[in-house]
Amino acid sequence: MKEQIKRIYHQQIGNFIALWAIPACMAFLFEADILPKGLYAANAQMDYILQSIGILLTIGLIPFSLRIFSLNLVKRVKELPLQNALKSYRIWADVRICLLFVPAFLNLSFYYLTLNTTGLFCAAMALIASLFCVPSENRIKNELDLPEEINQ
Repeated sequence: MKEQIKRIYHQQIGNFIALWAIPACMAFLFEADILPKGLYAANAQMDYILQSIGILLTIGLIPFSLRIFSLNLVKRVKELPLQNALKSYRIWADVRICLLFVPAFLNLSFYYLTLNTTGLFCAAMALIASLFCVPSENRIKNELDLPEEINQ
């Protein structure tokens, strides 16, 4: 049981690091002029469309990702047998990280395409929201309400 929890923990740490590393690598590529920036800087219509999409994704996906995980945890995952609960927990934690990755990645892309700081702020909000999802073994055990003998 402890090894399964450690495996889930290590996978979640990898996903969390990827959530931060991929946008950081993308920013590096844009700043090093490997990827072109400002392609739509002079196009007001495209700027408006991209910023609107970015804002809607941010205000929709951040609360949705945090809320759906807690609802599934309370209503479904805790009711399952332990083996199935661990699998389901891993899947829903992955979904939560992916839902936070989408606005972070897209808004950072939109920022570099339009050079409008709205995309940067929205990407920062998604990455800051991910700090509510920092994985730890104790967090996994507490969220699944595992018995005390497993917690030791």
